[in-house]
Amino acid sequence: MRILAIVPCYNEAQSLKRTVDRLREAAPEVDFIVVDDGSRDRTGQVCADNGYPVITMPFNLGLANAVQTGMRYARANGYDMALQYDGDGQHKPEYIGAMARLMGESSADVVVGSRYMADKPRGLRGLGGKLLGAAIRVTTGQSLTDPTSGFRLYNRDMIGRFADHMNYGPEPDTLAYLMKRGARIVEVPVVMAERTAGRSYLNALAAANYMLRMFVSIIIIHWFRI
Repeated sequence: MRILAIVPCYNEAQSLKRTVDRLREAAPEVDFIVVDDGSRDRTGQVCADNGYPVITMPFNLGLANAVQTGMRYARANGYDMALQYDGDGQHKPEYIGAMARLMGESSADVVVGSRYMADKPRGLRGLGGKLLGAAIRVTTGQSLTDPTSGFRLYNRDMIGRFADHMNYGPEPDTLAYLMKRGARIVEVPVVMAERTAGRSYLNALAAANYMLRMFVSIIIIHWFRI
């Protein structure tokens, strides 16, 4: 089974090489494509200096568009699975094998790397994750312990859906929507690394706004999605 790691990046010059080096060392069988989402730092130069396969967006289009671009690349090149893999180094490649095995054994459409299957949620992110998890449980009757995790493996069918549909953003509300429509989404316990360089685009205010938008979308808006 061929796996493509989609590495969306926005201003991750300080983290990208370390992230790719770890991926190559721990999972050499996994191919990758960097999607440089209009970075203003040296992300593009890091890709050029190291010969990374890269798709360069003309300007910053956001995570959903960057991931969709990677999904289209995965479909065009015949990959069986696509992995959403952050360029900031927080996702650990040691778990990719377990995620791929679980997808095969369970016939899952999406496998999510969960921080909270073996550890209790902490801090504002953990609280927000619990809130979104409750919203998903109410609207779908199913549970996710870590709906905000961006460490996700998608099967071939999901690759096609994300490649074709603009409203399939890589967010918790899309997971809820897919679950409501019969997709099988399972979790595997993982440990996330701490960011060691660069800066997250989500400060406290932005994170609170994000959680509120996702909650409203899961509770109300996703019932009207097509």
